[in-house]
Parts: sequence; structure tokens; C-alpha cells
Amino acid sequence: MAEARLERPRAGLVVLALAAVLATAAPWAVEGQTLRLAVEVFVMIAMAQAWNLLAGYTGFVSVGQQAFVGLGAYALFLAAIRGGIDAFTAVLIGGGVAAAVGALAAPALFRLRGPQFAIGTWVLAELLRIAFTNIEWFGGASGLTLARALRGVPLERRVHTTYWIALALAVGATLAVYLLLRSPFGLALRTVRDNEASAQSVGVAVGRVKFRVFVLASFLTGCAGAVSYLNTMFVTTSAAFALEWSALVIFVVIIGGLGTLEGPILGALVYFALREWLADHGTWYVITLGATAIAVMMLAPEGLWGRLSRRTGWVLFPARVRLVRPRRR
Repeated sequence: MAEARLERPRAGLVVLALAAVLATAAPWAVEGQTLRLAVEVFVMIAMAQAWNLLAGYTGFVSVGQQAFVGLGAYALFLAAIRGGIDAFTAVLIGGGVAAAVGALAAPALFRLRGPQFAIGTWVLAELLRIAFTNIEWFGGASGLTLARALRGVPLERRVHTTYWIALALAVGATLAVYLLLRSPFGLALRTVRDNEASAQSVGVAVGRVKFRVFVLASFLTGCAGAVSYLNTMFVTTSAAFALEWSALVIFVVIIGGLGTLEGPILGALVYFALREWLADHGTWYVITLGATAIAVMMLAPEGLWGRLSRRTGWVLFPARVRLVRPRRR
């Protein structure tokens, strides 16, 4: 009789560890502008892994992830400015606040299905944007700056520390999702994605699974939002709660490969390569992004990594369960 077994870990963890070690030394080898760009890449990878966990592995398509980006950013700024907390430490506070709001909003959002859930997450983001814009304690429409809170911190130290935090976030998010998917909880998660009724019939606590995944994704996105605006030192509601965050994350995951751990990483690299290449070409930037997305969806619906994996058999982070017949003795 066949039994279910997880695929054995392959080179992915070794590649991830080596890349992390090499990247850690980057501040001593490259200039500050390049480090700031790297922070953006790492932030996008973390956000894409969180959204992919929701949509690719659980089946929740959210277009309101900007809610948690904004919450994470504002929580960091308020903790540093109003509370006098170290701005770098406050990254975790940003993630914690986003996770707390996600936990409070989850029961209401889970009453919605499909497109209604997507719209519900967007409505949550808009409500938060309006609230933060109209409350002066949050800086109103003018926003907040970290200049005073980080006045005594040398520029080099600030840039380097922000870079290392972003690197740790990207690696940590990828590793956390990988370990989660390889756990019994990961199997329950994908069962819920495929059929909630069937999952419930075999004893899976569907509500608990959805709640934990949503809170984890909220935490990772909140941390990413905090690091992103720690990198720029300035935040406004129009930027932090912008729909563009969700649009970019969806673009990155779709072209990279929905439901794969490698996809968000590849998608982020492709996006930033296109952005830097077309930075001085105005509207051609938007046109090229749209054309790229359409071309990938038509020619490789499984995403760039999905197509590459299907043709070559490469899987850096195996998390699938296979049925294996035990050998006869």
C-alpha cells in the first residue's frame, strides 16, 4: 500500500545559506545607493512570500495587502517618534501591530468568499488609509519623518543596519514558509485550498488553519512595510496604503510562479531588473510590465519558475507530498 512522504530537501537550503552569507558582507563592498535598492528587493521578496502563502497555498487572493504595509510602517514611525523606541527594534512592533489587526479583521473577512474576500481586504486598506489621513496624531496627510528619531545615528550605520534587517526578513520569510509547508500544518493548509468541505470531513480545523495563515502573512507584510519606510525615512498614507503595493506583489508572484517558493524570489529579481532598465523611459516602464505579465500568463501560466522546473526538474525547496510504495522485503 502506498504511503505519503515529503520530498527530501535538496540544494535549496544550501543555496539560501550561501547567498545569505555572501549578501551579509555586501555593505563593505558596495555603495549606499545599491544597498537601498537591495533593501527594496528583499522587502518585495518577503511580501511576495507572504502573499504567495495566502493565494498560492491557501487560496485567499488578497488585494488589500497595503493595509498591513501601512500598519507596519506607521507602527514603526510612531514607536520611534512618540515612544522613543529604537527604530530598528520597532520593525518587530510594526509586524506585531499588523498581525494584531489581521487577527481582529480575519473573522469578518473569512465570511467572504472568492472576489468578495479580495474586495473585503481592499476595503479594509481604504478604511485604514482614510483613518490615518484624518487623524493628526498620525501625521495626517503630511506624513511622518524619522529624521529626529535617528538624529544621532551615523548615515553609514543606518543604511547598513537597515540592509541587514531587510536581508534577515527576506531569508526568514522564505525559510518560515518552507518549514511551514513541510510540516503537518502545511498539508492541512493545502487540503483547505483544494476543498474546504473535504478538509473538514477528515478532521482539519479549517477556521484555525485560515486564521493562522492570515495572521502570519499579516506579520510578514507588516515587517516588510516597516523596513521599506525605514529605508526611505519618510511615510505618508497615500504611499503606504497605496493599491500599488498589492499590484506589484501580485505581478511578482504571478510571473515568478504561484504556489512555489522559488517563484517570488525570481519574480522580484525580474521586476527590479525591468524597473532599473526602464527607469528613464517613462510610460514604456508601465507598458513593458503589462506586456511581460500578459506574455508570461499566455506562454507560461505556471510562471517562469514553474515552466523552468517542469522542463528541467529543478526544485530548490521541495515541499510536495508524494505517494511512495514501500519496498518489499
